[in-house]
Formats: sequence, C-alpha cells, structure tokens
Amino acid sequence: MNSYDIIIRPVLSEKSFDGIASKRYTFIVLPQANKTEIKKAVEEVFGVKVAKVNTVNYEGKMKRRGMTKGRRPGYKKAIVTLTQDSKSIEYFESLN
Repeated sequence: MNSYDIIIRPVLSEKSFDGIASKRYTFIVLPQANKTEIKKAVEEVFGVKVAKVNTVNYEGKMKRRGMTKGRRPGYKKAIVTLTQDSKSIEYFESLN
C-alpha cells in the first residue's frame, strides 16, 4: 500500500481549521489503514514529525428517495497531531 493511497484528502471545515494553530490536521484516510500506517504516510508525504494519531470510523447515513432506500458510503477520519519542533504543513497554511 502506497502512502499516497492511505491519505485520501484533507478535511476543510471550521473545526479542522481551529486545530491548525495547535498543529492538529484532519484527513480522510483509507478505512483499512491503522494508526501506524497513517503516521508513516503523513511523515513521508508531508515531511513532518507526527506525535499521535486519533481515528474515527463513520458509518454511512441511510438515505431515501421515494421508495428506494440506500446508504451513503462510510469513511475513516484521522486527526494527526504534530510534535512541537516539527514544521507545519504548507498546504493548510496557504488556506488560512
């Protein structure tokens, strides 16, 4: 599994932007990836030092359209905290 396959996309929301000041970044990641794989992927892709990784699994919501029922796809979200001596991720800095 490639590091670029593990990190799917960053989460760009108000709550995730509040964590940038304390070097906490949020990503949507591959549901099969564990915390150590996510840590290695972020360190390799962005060139930073990761202190800890918190993950949350989200189930897809049930949706209806008329009589048809379905489910949105589930996803896994990772909140990555960098060490204090690590540099910040430039991608998020350009968005502020």
